[in-house]
Amino acid sequence: MADSLFSPLTIRGLTLPNRIAVSPMCEYSSIDGFANDWHLVHLGSRAVGGAGLVFTEATAVVPDGRISPQDLGIWMNEHIPMLARIASFIREHGAVAGMQLAHAGRKASTAAPWNGGKPIGVENGGWSPLVAPSAIPFAEGYQTPVALDEAGIRSLVASFTDAARRALDAGVQVIEIHAAHGYLINEFLSPLSNTRTDAYGGSFENRTRFLRQIVEAVRAVWPDNLPLFVRISATEWTDGGWDIEQSVELARAIAPLGVDLIDCSSGGNVPKVRIPLGPGYQVPLAARVRAESGVPTGAVGLITSAPQADEIVRSGKADLVFLAREELRDPYFPLHAARELGAHIAWPKQYLRAKD
Repeated sequence: MADSLFSPLTIRGLTLPNRIAVSPMCEYSSIDGFANDWHLVHLGSRAVGGAGLVFTEATAVVPDGRISPQDLGIWMNEHIPMLARIASFIREHGAVAGMQLAHAGRKASTAAPWNGGKPIGVENGGWSPLVAPSAIPFAEGYQTPVALDEAGIRSLVASFTDAARRALDAGVQVIEIHAAHGYLINEFLSPLSNTRTDAYGGSFENRTRFLRQIVEAVRAVWPDNLPLFVRISATEWTDGGWDIEQSVELARAIAPLGVDLIDCSSGGNVPKVRIPLGPGYQVPLAARVRAESGVPTGAVGLITSAPQADEIVRSGKADLVFLAREELRDPYFPLHAARELGAHIAWPKQYLRAKD
């Protein structure tokens, strides 16, 4: 019998109750990286709503790695207690607590979307310098970043490792390394943003070295029984950039290092690219990575209905379905989807009187 949207998924020693994952979504609601009541309610309500896996937003491993001054962080031990409270609530209500570890690279120091989303300077709460693999700004108006030297690279590998230790202390059960959307790790992967001539640039092996070192270092401190995911931009939709063929090769390279699932998004590293948006437009990327590498995948992007999400899993295009905007619109999407598909899912006892 084929797996469905509401089939459990066991990865290593952890079983997700279903195949619905709440995708990492920036909330721009932190001060100095601290989680607060907004994050507790936002993430907790998705667990109450029946999702199998609930991820925090991109969580910065160093202060300068934030996208905005309001991003969530895990660069110091003081961040742990509130994150632990949130993770505990998520687990208490039947979901698995996940965290995405991130560094924004040359796309850091920007305003929240409702404040324009543009680059901001030190005078407006931003910071400088930014770091990247090469001294190439993301777009007009962005700072020209400083190219990381090898000592800086080693320091950031250690920062991801320390962040993973803190996530474990906070009760997180799944780590996802953010290597997509034009942020730091993605910048190393792409030949369009990485023009280095040392061991971290040029060949595929060199451009993937930073990510491989992070994966190895994180896996060394992350328990063997807990999963490790990596989110990638499976294509940049640009000639000469990172593409699906390299994504398949990357999946084959990092799975033996301890990566359990590739979360397949796209774009973000090149501005003003024409992306063929449409329902499930990134699902073929996840399907191809899964089919050609043999590594489990997650599909994300304009997945908005129960039958659509169920078909992705049933047809073997992906093992997990990551929902973003649809979960913002409806925190109880999994409960509603189960009813629509005739599947069983446990409702919170506090809500049982509304089930039928």
